[in-house]
Amino acid sequence: MILLDTNILLRHARPADPAFAAADAAIRVLHAAGEVLCVVPQNLYEFWATATRPIASNGLGLSIPECQAEVARVKRLFRLLPDLPTLFAEWEALVEAHACHGRVSYDARLVAAMRTYGITRLLTLNGADFARFPGIIVLDPVAIADRSTPPTAAP
Repeated sequence: MILLDTNILLRHARPADPAFAAADAAIRVLHAAGEVLCVVPQNLYEFWATATRPIASNGLGLSIPECQAEVARVKRLFRLLPDLPTLFAEWEALVEAHACHGRVSYDARLVAAMRTYGITRLLTLNGADFARFPGIIVLDPVAIADRSTPPTAAP
């Protein structure tokens, strides 16, 4: 399994975004390779908060119905893993061990979810944000899109 970072979901929701092509191609390549792409509730919380924020405030400016439709699409396209009872303790241990503060605490929650499910790979546009967490393999969508293409039928 591969967890998707929220930034992938946000780029994938807007075809006009400069990073859409890389996110979309990476998702297609990984799906074609048989990978199970996952999201967790934290992704959906972060997505909602950003997607419904005005464009002038670095959001997507979606209405509530538009955001509901996008969240439903995410849940159709990717496996939603529910939060497990051990998630909070895992998150608390991570933020203490790695002195997380501010926005990094959200990243720590994604890593905590990964650890509760035994997931080691994360598809993200911000690999450096996860460098502090050992055992996480960061997958760059640009590199995946550039090095691989889904199989196509022979002419």
